[in-house]
Amino acid sequence: MKQVLGYVLGFMIFIAGVPAVMWLTAGMPGMADLAVGRLYVAVPVALAGLGISIWSIVYMKKVGKGNPFDAMGHEVAPRTKRLMTEGPYKKSRNPMLTGTYIYYIGIVLALGSWWALLVFAAVAALMTLQVLSEEKRLEADFGEEYLAYKKTTGRFFTLR
Repeated sequence: MKQVLGYVLGFMIFIAGVPAVMWLTAGMPGMADLAVGRLYVAVPVALAGLGISIWSIVYMKKVGKGNPFDAMGHEVAPRTKRLMTEGPYKKSRNPMLTGTYIYYIGIVLALGSWWALLVFAAVAALMTLQVLSEEKRLEADFGEEYLAYKKTTGRFFTLR
């Protein structure tokens, strides 16, 4: 039950909730208000971001046998049993969040609103604090293995 709750909360907050706040702050534009040209870029960007996030979640569930979602130090879903360093985690220590950020960039592009961009910036700042909290937990859970992984893999992406 705890695991289902974690996924439902994640969907409600990150996939539906944050974009809803972006839409509200952008003045609640209808489809007719959105520039078609921007949508040609925004929709593929948003879908690519969702794809990265979903791949990461499935990979973590299948290989890691758990879920990473801690809410500022409080376990919301069962934690992974092993450190993820392959698949989507080979180029990013946080591919779920990286994918979510890409999804939000797609939403911002679709809305074409500075207010939506401001919401994205605020969420990114809060989530960076969450990531720092998770990194402490991962260091405690996986020790030297995690510290070695941190040296070779970027927090959000690795260029090599």
